[in-house]
Amino acid sequence: MGKLYIVGTPIGNLEDITFRALKILEKADLIFTEDKRVTLKLINHYNLGKKELFTFNEANASKLIEKAITLIKSHEVTALVSDAGMPVISDPGSSLIEECWKEDIEIDIAPGPSAVTTALALSGFVASRFVFLGFLPRDKKLRRLLREINEKEIKSTIVFFESPNRIIKTLKEIKDHLGNVDLFVGREMTKLHQELFRGNVEEALAFFESKEIVKGELTVVISSTK
Repeated sequence: MGKLYIVGTPIGNLEDITFRALKILEKADLIFTEDKRVTLKLINHYNLGKKELFTFNEANASKLIEKAITLIKSHEVTALVSDAGMPVISDPGSSLIEECWKEDIEIDIAPGPSAVTTALALSGFVASRFVFLGFLPRDKKLRRLLREINEKEIKSTIVFFESPNRIIKTLKEIKDHLGNVDLFVGREMTKLHQELFRGNVEEALAFFESKEIVKGELTVVISSTK
């Protein structure tokens, strides 16, 4: 029976990967990937050789879980990666790992970067207790969520992902429901065009509204509101 390795990959800068992760990817017979093009870029950058890649993402995970388990059992070493960071953290893979536990397939991990912990560290906010919300819901569901955070007096630092085309609208909702809280926004973290902002919501709105266009992935950290 095969073995599955959960492997953390860079969130932007390709040099942010561990020696152990590279060794595992080099010896892997099969790699489960969200997007073959992204994973091939990493493989080619480090000259890891020709690899059998199997696309496993949110769009097909439920349909291919049985096939995926069969493939793991038929290969000696299988690696699971996401496009960036750690698999499962707002990325597919949890269903595959859960099924591996049920099938008594050996699992190991080569931990790596995460946009969540990277943003927390950069923010300077208290991170001994935090809540990660993934990608926020839209419109009414977002307002309901923010009301709950306010009404339940959640005292934890809050982390979430946001798309560039929604950041201004989301900041306005945060101001309306949580007030002029302090926050941090990391855009394209560790990449060439990395941009870091720290201030209150009103300052953040002025900062992003002054830009003609906002590109790239955004990670937002809200300081404890209570």
